[in-house]
Amino acid sequence: MDKCRCKWCNPRNPLYVRYHDEEWGVLQTEDKYLFEMLVLEGFQAGLSWECVLNKREAFRAAFDNFDVDRIADYSDEKICELAQNKGIIRNRLKIKAAVSNSKIFKQIACEFGSFYAYLCTFTGGSTYKELGLTHSPLSDSISKDLQKRGMRFVGSVIIYSYLQAIGVIDSHDEDCYLHTL
Repeated sequence: MDKCRCKWCNPRNPLYVRYHDEEWGVLQTEDKYLFEMLVLEGFQAGLSWECVLNKREAFRAAFDNFDVDRIADYSDEKICELAQNKGIIRNRLKIKAAVSNSKIFKQIACEFGSFYAYLCTFTGGSTYKELGLTHSPLSDSISKDLQKRGMRFVGSVIIYSYLQAIGVIDSHDEDCYLHTL
């Protein structure tokens, strides 16, 4: 018998099922992963997460496995190359944001010791259990601070989705087998 999963998870896409079952909502603290997800969530803006997830391996190849140091040094030539890469989402504004955001991500990680430590200044190291929301006071405050620091494609809805993805917010549906009280 199939497990009952969150309604958003397409059961016909094994990649999506694996993401739901093994990754989404699991607390992650490593900066490399946190950066990858921040970039991917920015590319998701206006699109479905499934679309981005299906292109994730192409993104990893195109963006040097999300090496924040390498991305921070991307030239205009590299940005043009990415804008021509049919394996990824070729939105030039999102590509440029990923590059400029990488520099800010590095500054934040340096200032706080890690990007996760930065997030903990908002969460106190706690995780949240919330259902049915697309933003919250938490995502509002993190978004506002990231924007103040110069990041783009980090609106409150994007940051809320990011916090769900990295396990800071647990939002598994009540009938999902991964739902906890």
